[in-house]
Amino acid sequence: MTSAEPRTAPPPPPRTDPRRRPLTVRAAAWSAANPWKAILAWTLFVAACFAAGTAAGTQQAAFSDFWIGEAGRAETIALEHGLAAPPVEQILITAPNGALDASEAAAAAADVRSRMSALDEVAGVAEPVTADSGDAVMVAVTMSVPAHEAADHLDPLHEATAAVQEAHPGLAIAQTGGKSIAKELDAQLGAEIGQVERFTLPVTLAILFLVFGSLLLAGVPLALAITSIVAALGVYALGSHFFPDAGGAVTSVLAMIGMAVGVDYSLFYLKRVREERVRTGGTLSLADAVGAAAATAGRTIVTSGVAVIVSMAGLYLVGDVIFSSIATACIIVVAIAVFSSVTVLPALLVKTGRRIDGGRLLRRQAAPGTGRVWSRVLRPSLRHPVATAVIGLIVITGLAAPALAMKTSVEGKETFPKSLATIAAYDELVAEFPAAGLAHSVVAAVDTADAAALADAVAELEAATHGDPLFADTGRPRITASPDGDAVRLDLPIPYPASDPRAAESLELLRGDLVPATIGRIDGAEYAVSGETAYAEDYARHQASRLLLVVGFVLSATVVVTLIAFRSLLFALLSMVLNLLSSLAAWGALVLVFQGSWAEGLLGFDSPGFIGSRTPLLVFTVLFGLSLDYQLFVMSRIREAAKRGLAPTAAIRQGILSSASVVTSAAVIMMSVFVAFVFIDRIEMKQLGFALALGVLLDAVVVRVVLLPALMTLTARSGRWPANWRPEARAAVR
Repeated sequence: MTSAEPRTAPPPPPRTDPRRRPLTVRAAAWSAANPWKAILAWTLFVAACFAAGTAAGTQQAAFSDFWIGEAGRAETIALEHGLAAPPVEQILITAPNGALDASEAAAAAADVRSRMSALDEVAGVAEPVTADSGDAVMVAVTMSVPAHEAADHLDPLHEATAAVQEAHPGLAIAQTGGKSIAKELDAQLGAEIGQVERFTLPVTLAILFLVFGSLLLAGVPLALAITSIVAALGVYALGSHFFPDAGGAVTSVLAMIGMAVGVDYSLFYLKRVREERVRTGGTLSLADAVGAAAATAGRTIVTSGVAVIVSMAGLYLVGDVIFSSIATACIIVVAIAVFSSVTVLPALLVKTGRRIDGGRLLRRQAAPGTGRVWSRVLRPSLRHPVATAVIGLIVITGLAAPALAMKTSVEGKETFPKSLATIAAYDELVAEFPAAGLAHSVVAAVDTADAAALADAVAELEAATHGDPLFADTGRPRITASPDGDAVRLDLPIPYPASDPRAAESLELLRGDLVPATIGRIDGAEYAVSGETAYAEDYARHQASRLLLVVGFVLSATVVVTLIAFRSLLFALLSMVLNLLSSLAAWGALVLVFQGSWAEGLLGFDSPGFIGSRTPLLVFTVLFGLSLDYQLFVMSRIREAAKRGLAPTAAIRQGILSSASVVTSAAVIMMSVFVAFVFIDRIEMKQLGFALALGVLLDAVVVRVVLLPALMTLTARSGRWPANWRPEARAAVR
């Protein structure tokens, strides 16, 4: 093959009846002809969406929506019989230096009891408990509000704790508890995500400026992405009244995906407009160039949007409120980004004027067939496709192999940032009072006639744990019974964190042996075991059981979308395999880095020995959606080159060269966003950011520039080139 090939773009499409033109072309033509009307309409649309969402508010998911597996069943039984565990906060009293003065600690504990008892948010305050070492005193405070409302009523308790600290400056007085920890975690995560967004926006603008050579033009993709995100936030708030919001980082995922597709679509569209301008030497008006680009770019953007939406819809199959919220958020923002790209984007491009022809990086590649660096990178794939494909597959499969050893679990208190005051207090509390840590909760219900038998069985169960090192010795049973005794909740503390294998061992002993051998002997007894360890176990098992279902749906659905778009089963399957390889490689790298300890100092984390149970599915769907985005852009350019009459190898080369700048720019922007997440002080966010950043890098460099052209060249040489990709007037020259 020679590198010489036509450098002229295709002739303009023949004029057709406007009524028969695709909707995307008609929308772009109207927008380009009426730019200010289109911009005003878009502005009003964004404002209306955001205002409506703000007025309606966001409907949060119910507490019970998060219950899964046996742990969820136990909480359901407890709720039905009035045995739901109330929120409890612990006040820890210690000496900053030296030994704890018992009399001073007793005075502080009395002060805690007095101040807390006076609060409406407090239902009861326990007697102070002194640690065996004598170095700490604990006061347990039971709140009067339901657990799912406790976080909103913590301020008075924190103020009381601060007042006690001020009154006793010689002591260290700290408050901790599940709700205090969750509230501080959410506050820290929100602040760090805000820092990430403040960092990534100027970085994105700088990259776009380097690409376009114009600050105004660079602002177009950013403005489009941001306004799409704002509109999507409003629509998502409205949608939450039908699909409740799980909270957490869902809106951050929405913003991340919105930024990705918004920038991608703008880059792709703008590149096509520039090509139309270059083809005519700049004589074609911007409005006509936008209309011509809409015939190809608009169709590809819509196809890409549909494919990404289908990919994200697979998350609904998980059957989990968190993933359903993420799916809803992503689908909304992608749909709005597609809508903005085919409506207001043409108007924005027209209003940029001749600045659209600037920008050194894209101007160099505006004419088809140019790009010396990319030509050199592509040469091995086109000249030696077998060797290149083998090497590329070895690299990808080598990275993917560690994924076979992946262990998943749910984050526990032992993995949370030690910099948080509530976590530091919790660690100190558990060190002094092991029974104040995690506990398994056995919940059982029987017929009223069997209430006495239930009481005996629970006592037998509690006694069976005495002396067992898998359980903490509390000295007194923690049993709560319903008024008529037909339901009981038994809390069995364990001296281990949730991710410790011994915690899982004690849970297995309870569920598989002790509980069935005691409570299970009562005919008709309904029982289950809950607690943080049980929830982590059940949640991880639930995610693992749905993983193949989600992956299978996403792969099958995207094959159908790609097949409809390109009418080639072979290339649809090839696209699916390549996108899957990117995700598998990201999984493998995730295991390699985070399940071991060798990278702890490099990335600033303490390895928990597992991957967050939500991470694999999130990495797969997000990365698969972005990969599919890039894949459709590249494949559409290859098909267009083939339809112009280029031989398959030349079409592959020109298609990749003409899309390389778009894919690379978009990948660099996304990597900057994902890399920023690595610096968030949460292990799950670090894992997610690392896997997505590496996955995008591999997809843009190894998969898109090495494997794709090599495998497509092999299919062309084997005579598998799609007949419908050939020009209508004559067959492509081989």
